[in-house]
Amino acid sequence: MLFFRHITIQLQQNVSKLNKSAISGGQLKRVSIGVELLVDPKLFFLDEPTSGLDPGLDKKMMQLLRKLADQGRTIVLVTHATGNINLCDRLVFLGQGGNLCYFGTFSDACQFFNLRNGDFAEVYIQLDNQTAVIHTTQRYRWSSYQHQYIDQRLGVSDSSVITPKPSPPRVSPLRQAWILCQRYGQIMARDPFNVGIAIATAPIGILLIDLAIAAREPFILGSEADPKLAPLAQTVLLVFSCAAIWVGLAGSLQEIVKENDIYSRERLVNLNLFAYIASKVTVLSGLAFLQTLAMVAVILMAFGHPPATLLPWGLGLTITTYLTLFGALCLGLMVSTFAKSETQANTALPILLLPQIIFSGVLFQIKGVSQYLSWLTVSRWSIGAYGTLLDINGLVPEPIIFPDDKVMESAFKTNPVYDPSWGNLLINWQVLLLQGFLYLAIIFLLKKRQDII
Repeated sequence: MLFFRHITIQLQQNVSKLNKSAISGGQLKRVSIGVELLVDPKLFFLDEPTSGLDPGLDKKMMQLLRKLADQGRTIVLVTHATGNINLCDRLVFLGQGGNLCYFGTFSDACQFFNLRNGDFAEVYIQLDNQTAVIHTTQRYRWSSYQHQYIDQRLGVSDSSVITPKPSPPRVSPLRQAWILCQRYGQIMARDPFNVGIAIATAPIGILLIDLAIAAREPFILGSEADPKLAPLAQTVLLVFSCAAIWVGLAGSLQEIVKENDIYSRERLVNLNLFAYIASKVTVLSGLAFLQTLAMVAVILMAFGHPPATLLPWGLGLTITTYLTLFGALCLGLMVSTFAKSETQANTALPILLLPQIIFSGVLFQIKGVSQYLSWLTVSRWSIGAYGTLLDINGLVPEPIIFPDDKVMESAFKTNPVYDPSWGNLLINWQVLLLQGFLYLAIIFLLKKRQDII
């Protein structure tokens, strides 16, 4: 079987490379059919197989298809060339708007349309307007041909009884969400390489930071005061936050825009918007959990554990990292909803990441209007939670008092953002969670608006 498949592929490649001027159109089409016959198909779907051929080649092609049908194959073809359709077993004529004007044999078609010389092209003249099409459709519905060729085969006793179109089955939003989660998860499972890259990206960046700072421990206060320790710890926390935001955005920026066509079709058959969004969030949140575990494992192995202030460092690290990833992936999904193409969504990644770095409060002192802008970023609250857990303020050395009572304070000032209290920590976690749900609400409203338009 593999041997024949290999021959088929090679022949298809050779046919595609043929110089069209070397053979005629009819010969090229017959060669293409011959290639398909190598795997002995029982069903053919052909679209305009005789288009562009002269009358002689048209007839030869139709005779070839007739011969294939006589050998037990089923051939369905669409054509506007009516010169040789008498070779077909059944004819279907669709008028404007997809209305069924006729279904039956060629000989009965000649009687139904009153074709004196058997020229089926006259049917196009008879049905050149919508009124004639509707009249013919109704006439066929009440004719003996409808009963003979359709009703008897479908087991309908009375063609006058019009069966109402069944409504699409109602599936609960939770059931739809479960089905979509399964489908989305299976798609991701078929691409383990990209899933592995998504999980490993942030840990690799964290390991590079560990190598860059050599043997220094940024989270542990030494026996001697070090004025550079607190800013170093703050910078490392910025890397943790940006790494989580990066992978969260990268994994979600394409997830909605790449399925716009699929989403539009499935909405027509009762796809629930809430179920669709919930499936995206659920599967991506599962991936975020794996990314969190990988990041936390690397952090705990690469850096020394600071003393517990509010709760164990590993537990607080896990919660903060996961909430950071959650906020970032929801932001990515929102941008994906606005984007018009996958390329446009990918282009937004650096644009989204830059404000996270600039307004994080690490590289620059945030004051005035910029302070309020920082509240809109994920990094501000992520680093705030990390810093609270670590107690960055506790890493700032005490001011040095000289004999003449002059005081030399550290260049790094304590910051209320890192106040090691439960109230401060919960605010940072709550805002990260609130941002994620806010982005999801925007997604829901925007998709609703797009459905209306």
